[in-house]
Amino acid sequence: MILVNTETVPGYTIREVKGLVQGNTIRAKHVGRDIAAGFKNLVGGELKGYTELLTEARRQAIERMMAQAQELGANAIVNVRFTTSAVTQGAAELYAYGTAVIVVPGVS
Repeated sequence: MILVNTETVPGYTIREVKGLVQGNTIRAKHVGRDIAAGFKNLVGGELKGYTELLTEARRQAIERMMAQAQELGANAIVNVRFTTSAVTQGAAELYAYGTAVIVVPGVS
């Protein structure tokens, strides 16, 4: 599966548009991460626990989006975008979306 955040895939022609696909996950903060983040705020630096949390959330959202595209028979997703939103205190959604397409080698 080809994923790009552009409208086209270099070296390929979009043969068919299958439609909008999306994947999301909602993750809650872990108390241990909050405590570690509180200490890190005192001295500064990367909040590695949260970095790991968001990396995993992004991976899962992409996998779900790709699964939806495969169900539609697509072999690529163009215009891939990410967004986040707070769902409740201590929980956030990571949402990935794009347009599922069928691409073929060559430029029209």
